[in-house]
Amino acid sequence: MEKQIQEAVELFEEVLIYGTERVLRSVDEQLWKEYSPEQIQVLKLIGKEEMATAGRLAVLQGVHKSAISSRLKKLLEKNLVKQIPSEDKREKLLALTDDGKEVIKKSDYVIHSYIEKLLSDKVDAYEVEQFLQMFRKLKEILKMDGVK
Repeated sequence: MEKQIQEAVELFEEVLIYGTERVLRSVDEQLWKEYSPEQIQVLKLIGKEEMATAGRLAVLQGVHKSAISSRLKKLLEKNLVKQIPSEDKREKLLALTDDGKEVIKKSDYVIHSYIEKLLSDKVDAYEVEQFLQMFRKLKEILKMDGVK
């Protein structure tokens, strides 16, 4: 079983890395010319968390806080993210603006449409259900607090 888990992890990583690259390369979407994949991911993370700190975003993206600061600066300038004072005066919470929610909605629609078209005649309903069951189980095992 250890060998199978190792293969599963490697396949998952490859799908994430190469799948993202393929979608971005294959879909001609103005949104992805305007915002980097990292910026879109920051927006998605804030949306999932509802409110997040820059430190939390750095942890979730696995980058230094300075990288997050740079991404946030651009997103704040474009009015996609807003800062909300927190109880801790040293830290600000970040939330999506309505414009930020629209960017995520549009990005999700484009990605979902592309993936659905890509898989439509290659994956059947049973396989999709197996996939969902496995990821629901993984989510529960990892107890991914704050992730919906």
